[in-house]
Amino acid sequence: MSQQQQQHQQQKVVVSKDQLDDIKSIFDAIDSDKKGHINVSDIGEALSKAGVRIATYQIRDTIEKTRSIESNDFVDFETFKSLYALIRTENDIGSTFRSTISAPKDLDNYGGMSPTSTEGTTHTVKKEEQVAFTNWINRNLGSDPDCSTYLPLNPQTRDLYIKCSDGVILCKLINKSAPATIDERAINIPNSTSKLNIYQVHENLTLALNSARVIGCHLVNIGPEDIETGKPHLVLGLLWQIIRIGLLSEINLHDHPDLITLYQSEDMDPLAGFQQQTPEQVLLKWVNYHLERSGTDKRVANFSSDVSDSVAYIYLLKRIAPESAGLTLAPLKEEDVHKRAELTLKQADLIGCRSFVTAEDIVQGNQKLNMAFVANLFNMYSAIEEINGGEFAMNGGEVVERILYNETREEKSYRNWMNSLGVTPYVNYLYGDLTDGLVIFQIYDIIKPGCVQWFRVKKVFHPRRKVMEKIENCNYVVKLGRTRGFSLVGIDGKDLYDGNQTLTLAVVWQLMRAYALTILTQLSSSDQPIREQEIIAWVNDTLTKSGKTSQIHGFNDSNISNSGAILDLIEVLKPGSVNYDVIKKGSSEQDKLDRASYAITTARKIGACVYALPEDVVEVKPKMLMMVFACLMQVYLQQTK
Repeated sequence: MSQQQQQHQQQKVVVSKDQLDDIKSIFDAIDSDKKGHINVSDIGEALSKAGVRIATYQIRDTIEKTRSIESNDFVDFETFKSLYALIRTENDIGSTFRSTISAPKDLDNYGGMSPTSTEGTTHTVKKEEQVAFTNWINRNLGSDPDCSTYLPLNPQTRDLYIKCSDGVILCKLINKSAPATIDERAINIPNSTSKLNIYQVHENLTLALNSARVIGCHLVNIGPEDIETGKPHLVLGLLWQIIRIGLLSEINLHDHPDLITLYQSEDMDPLAGFQQQTPEQVLLKWVNYHLERSGTDKRVANFSSDVSDSVAYIYLLKRIAPESAGLTLAPLKEEDVHKRAELTLKQADLIGCRSFVTAEDIVQGNQKLNMAFVANLFNMYSAIEEINGGEFAMNGGEVVERILYNETREEKSYRNWMNSLGVTPYVNYLYGDLTDGLVIFQIYDIIKPGCVQWFRVKKVFHPRRKVMEKIENCNYVVKLGRTRGFSLVGIDGKDLYDGNQTLTLAVVWQLMRAYALTILTQLSSSDQPIREQEIIAWVNDTLTKSGKTSQIHGFNDSNISNSGAILDLIEVLKPGSVNYDVIKKGSSEQDKLDRASYAITTARKIGACVYALPEDVVEVKPKMLMMVFACLMQVYLQQTK
């Protein structure tokens, strides 16, 4: 290429401000030692993170065209920018054409990122969600020393996708939403002198995705490579589920028993009234509770059109804020809805609650972000009157006792497992949400597609016949269980409809067990179903062949409580994954919990989606331990398949 041709080519190269910010963030992330350059061998990774997927030979050809660098040389940012722009110019004609088609305001269109999807496939991403989630991460992880090299994120660029691509921020955010889910000793953290290698990144992302499932996220068609390459629609979808779970986690009667006050005037049992509603519905009721006590006739039935004029927010903020904050109803005087929304958010800022929404999000009625804004308000200032003990002490105080009941570890594990499968509706209360059988039918159909005769299932219930129709569904649930070989002696449909805790747990456990064993059987390509004894035999045989001395005699073996067999098995399945230097060697209960926590997190890190908790290991809970070893066996079968 002549000098004149090179100059002409450079004149054609245009990099927008947003693109420049993106590629600078990518370059800086790869240039972890801050020397101002990256190796030629890293160019492919950098371009991939920037959304440019091309073959290695094309990179070599482009380098040859520019003649600006030699083989094995380093590349500074200006050279990388030129390469990026030139490759975009030569390979993105289709994208250039599509970009001339105007998109709706505040929507970004991203082309498919696999080789087969780049032609004609786009995913629309709402910019306001990117901004909201970025700001939430900056605010909540800003003080974490492990995140100091990542934050603050720039909400206006692809910084969110780039910085989430190694899994560290995702793992930290999961622990923010569901504390202690991940033992942070198992997270691969980059240091000032070296970045994470591709294997460490894959481990972090595998850990993040499995941990997201464990807290109840439903992940469809998403793997570590999707996060690593920064697919915006998938990253935002994952972040929203993680953030939502954290925001709604305290909307329950154990953390806020005063919520029962919202249901005291209802005809039914106040507890039943509460448990029939989703957390979002409870939030709406909470808003209306405060609106009523503010003396306004304003009420809301959604988080979109009903809040778009900001009136409900103005009254709500004035009602829940401490007097010392000095909030007023003055924004009501502003006639322009955009200016009123901005004044409202300034009021929220006075009590530290300006999160998720902009004035435009309020006016446009963004349901997702407005719900998040209100949930954050509730978590910061619920401001509900205390329970009147006399009012709720009926039946010898039974109602108050039921209100203060906290979900057990077993119940939470089952509920999160169900939600991770994507059942509808989302299971918020294990016993109340299974009483019509519909969630259980969906799980049966996941375990063995086609086993449910859906024409027999009532999906919509007649107001006058709904009790009998739900019991009929539950009777069919029990019948299906018996055909699957479940042990359901003494259980009938009425028990499930009534929310009998012991009998409901018996059904749910057998569903979870059947699900795990079905997956193992499919992976083993066996004509015979895998059973518990085969899992135990596999554990011991695998440990023995690898020279490990630990063994288990069953899932109720007390020796499992020290986590030795679990850690040894993990190390056999993926050598080098267990850092024995960080494991406490003592025999106290706390030392055992410490080891169990690390073992469970490390199991998730190598690909085992373990729902058990450290206490389950230390207390030797046979059901959950069976699931731990079944998940590890699944990893082994996937490796050998």
